[in-house]
Amino acid sequence: MSVPRLSVLPLFRLILVAGLGLLLAACAQRPVQQAPQAAQAATDQDKVEQPAQDAAGAPTPAPAPKPELPNQELTEALLYEYLVAEIAGQRGSIGLSAQAYVDLAKRTRDPRIARRATEVALYARMPSAAIDAAKIWYETEPSSMQALQALVSLLINTKRHEDALPYLQQLLAAEADNTGDGFLQLSRLLANSQDKALTLTLVQQLAQPYPKLAQAHFAVAQAAIAAEQWELALGEVRAASKLRPEWGLAVLLEAQLLQRQSNALALQRLAAFLERYPKAKEARLNYARVLVAERKYNEARAEFQTLSKDFPDNVDVIFAVGVLSLQLQDYALADANFKRLLTLPYRDKDAVRMYLGQSAEEQKNYPEALRWYDEVAGGEQHLQAQMHYALVLNKQGKLEAARAYLRQIEVSSDQARVQLVLTEAQMLRDANRPREAFDLIGGALESAPEQPDLLYDYAMLAEKLDRMDLLETNLRKLISLQPDHAHAYNALGYSLAERNLRLPEAQGLIEKALQLSPDDPFIIDSMGWVLYRMGQSKQALEYLRKAYGARPDPEIAAHLGEVLWVAGEHREAEKIWLEATKKTPGNDALNSTIKRFKP
Repeated sequence: MSVPRLSVLPLFRLILVAGLGLLLAACAQRPVQQAPQAAQAATDQDKVEQPAQDAAGAPTPAPAPKPELPNQELTEALLYEYLVAEIAGQRGSIGLSAQAYVDLAKRTRDPRIARRATEVALYARMPSAAIDAAKIWYETEPSSMQALQALVSLLINTKRHEDALPYLQQLLAAEADNTGDGFLQLSRLLANSQDKALTLTLVQQLAQPYPKLAQAHFAVAQAAIAAEQWELALGEVRAASKLRPEWGLAVLLEAQLLQRQSNALALQRLAAFLERYPKAKEARLNYARVLVAERKYNEARAEFQTLSKDFPDNVDVIFAVGVLSLQLQDYALADANFKRLLTLPYRDKDAVRMYLGQSAEEQKNYPEALRWYDEVAGGEQHLQAQMHYALVLNKQGKLEAARAYLRQIEVSSDQARVQLVLTEAQMLRDANRPREAFDLIGGALESAPEQPDLLYDYAMLAEKLDRMDLLETNLRKLISLQPDHAHAYNALGYSLAERNLRLPEAQGLIEKALQLSPDDPFIIDSMGWVLYRMGQSKQALEYLRKAYGARPDPEIAAHLGEVLWVAGEHREAEKIWLEATKKTPGNDALNSTIKRFKP
């Protein structure tokens, strides 16, 4: 949070501004004698004036009551404290400014000063002072939801859950006509709490008096998810759905929880809901996405076509249909949807241009791809578009032009510079120039010796050059820097297994990688491969089939086919190899494996 600052003023103007602010605050509380004519005019106006109405003809809600401001006497001491607080903030002494404002809030009990004190204390990272100020703010302006929410957030963030409980109860009571909305706001208010288990207990206490309120159960489910209490979360969200069967938000949360167990369970729940409520847009969108996750692309496309008919102008639906069509390599439908988005008020048109560029690139229409990437003018997509532009130049056989293009891109962060180096190294690798790529990344590591992405790629290039010493040194360094880097463990374990070296150690490394990333098909493939190297073909096939089912990559196909062939399953091996060769005919690992067994 930034602190509003005064512009630099001559001292007499500063005093005048500050004094005038407090003087107006003081005068606002002093009774004003109305002239008889003015009083009568106001009375006459009240007789004839009708309640204001909005455009639909409904009465507009009454404005929130203004806080009762104290009858404050403007003294020299008061003015001095105000100036100390404001000038200290102007000069960068935020701590002094915050304490001065809190002291001033305590003395004046003015909600405006208390609010300012809360903001400055937050900015100064003085939570105790911010809580003191927020209490005064809420006590002096009890109708302010902003004050109450600020106080609750501060108490939660400082782990004072018991102190926060009565204020949260007041927050829910303030929403007496719509307590459900109050419960839905809880997750936002409690999001920064560090003690998730304590937060869950707090939400359960708040929900206890509302057993028939679906939103109360939903709030408990959200808190249970944050505390990783999955069974409790599932039970609570199902209770919410039972109370409000038509509530799509509860069904979506239930489907997400079920998806932790299996996509099939999530699909079953969403399908049952859609049977009763076929126009539920978000539920159908999520149903289609889970179908994609299950690789049921044709069924997913049918769902998106239904969405397109029911919501023809919904930009999120149009975008989803475009992305799925691109994934299914239905380029005509993908392009039609993306181009339509460019004519509609879609929030991220640069992302749309990126997808259009990708579509053209996959169709090998390189001039069109370059045009789309070039039209990404700025924002988060800009760097990616420029790197893709260079990659397309490389695909046109213009490697040196592509490298020159990358090197002229201006970036402001170290991470962006690393991405440019990695992209150039990938081009050199694709051109079968691994030594130059190795030297390029080695040079980058000299100025950033602990950069994880550079360490990983340097190790992978060392493996290509048969430098196992450098591969192991760099991967172990990466693991020491990032102990949860699953692919570092996997790469080291697989490299050992591939060379039939230290196989028990290789298995241990891959097992660690699987613990960190249990659904990664490449790590699953590595586990199958090391088991095969250790003579455990039956167990190896279980892993390799699972890996290939999740991702039919040519190298996974090479491994699965080899193990099947050795196990005597020649027909299935040939089927997998043929299927993979059709998709990626030039893959070296796949082709060399096939030649070894079918020369």
